[in-house]
Amino acid sequence: MIRARPAARVSLTEAQGLVLADDVVAQLSLPVFDNSAMDGYAVRAEDTVDATPEHPVRMPVAEDIPAGRTDELTLQPGTAHRIMTGAPVPAGATAIVPVEATDGGVASVAIREAPQPGRHIRRAGEDVAAGTTVLRKGQLVTPAMLGLAAALGMAELPVIPRQRVLVISTGSELVSPGGPLLPGQIYESNAIMLAGAVRDAGAAVIATATAGDDVAQFSSILDRYAADADLIITSGGVSAGAYEVVKDAFGRAGEQGVEFVKVAMQPGMPQGIGRLRTNGADTTIVTLPGNPVSALVSFEVFIRPALRTAMGLPDPDRPQRSAVLTETLTSPQGKRQFRRAIFNPPESGEGGVGTVVSYGPPASHHLRWLASANGLLDIPEDVVKVSAGTQLQVWDLT
Repeated sequence: MIRARPAARVSLTEAQGLVLADDVVAQLSLPVFDNSAMDGYAVRAEDTVDATPEHPVRMPVAEDIPAGRTDELTLQPGTAHRIMTGAPVPAGATAIVPVEATDGGVASVAIREAPQPGRHIRRAGEDVAAGTTVLRKGQLVTPAMLGLAAALGMAELPVIPRQRVLVISTGSELVSPGGPLLPGQIYESNAIMLAGAVRDAGAAVIATATAGDDVAQFSSILDRYAADADLIITSGGVSAGAYEVVKDAFGRAGEQGVEFVKVAMQPGMPQGIGRLRTNGADTTIVTLPGNPVSALVSFEVFIRPALRTAMGLPDPDRPQRSAVLTETLTSPQGKRQFRRAIFNPPESGEGGVGTVVSYGPPASHHLRWLASANGLLDIPEDVVKVSAGTQLQVWDLT
């Protein structure tokens, strides 16, 4: 249901962490010109064949070539040009003598070693030849790739853009962190938490908002942001109570394009999914339960893989590790249970599987334990009791 955005060209500063939408072909060579690999002296190798530490060859220094000098120079026989790393090699020069092999002279220089032809010269095109495909469609843009693109004179790269996500937390009891609480109020945490999960998945958050149990307020948030979003995530308002603003906004039977279901999963049973078609928007919407652990586990199970797949990112699913359970647990009949867990990998060099222990109570309001867990213990829906020593799968959250 989450649709990939069309490929776009973005600046190098925006491209890191995105996937290339097309091959990238070099339009020039690297190096662009023959340049010096050392601080030293450009010479004709044949002029220095007799140079030794005991009997140096002395010659006049005709030019000084710092990096960035743009005029074209020619080295005359029997002379040297003092040259800096990265500076263009003058025509006629066939080697660079490092300054350490000379007396460092300015008007004239004593050469104490005989370089081989080509020594310490970076030849034009020896790294990249113009016309070469240097980056491939489907590659994840890394800092090294940004450096290569910049070195080739590119200001932009073709990528699959980030998904744009609107996150809405619902509930009249919610108060923004930092303010005072009245009796019956709690601090809003889901929008901040889910926005962090969205960014961690590689997508962008266009806005976070909080709506009370008021359909008009909830709808006004959708009207304001939905047209700019590729995905809308809500939390809360999807259960069976009297004040379920998300269900009320879309119709409790889902007649406005959102289907509300009960998933055989713990935590995270009440869910909803559909498309919002209003004010020119046609946007995927996923409605998550309001308890914080349910919301984040549901994001991990249903949204994170779809988001990363839509952006072409590698490893859309969390890595799963085999581990031996160190305790006996029970699980509800007919529900796939995700327990917060501490996974201990096998000792280095031992091979085999690690061990896992559940971490904290299974109830969906115990956020503290999820904040400290490094995994989710995946217990299949047909299992009601798991004995110590059983091998299970653990979702790696690190």
